Amino acid sequence: MADFVDETGVGAFDHLIDAEGTIWSELSVSDQPAFAFINDDGTVEVNVGALGEEELTNRLEALIAS
Repeated sequence: MADFVDETGVGAFDHLIDAEGTIWSELSVSDQPAFAFINDDGTVEVNVGALGEEELTNRLEALIAS
C-alpha cells in the first residue's frame, strides 16, 4: 500500500487497510478501485471504478456542502 500511495501521490488522504475485507464487504464492494462516500448523516454511496480528478473533486465538494 505504501508503494501505491507514493506512486499515485495520494498521501494527503487518509488510507484504510482492510486486509480481511470486512469493511468492503459491509459496503458491498467487490472490485477496486472503489470509493465510499459517507455523508455526515451516515448515508453511504459507493462508486466502483476509477474517478477522474474533476469528478472526485465534485463529489467531495458536494459532501462538504451537505
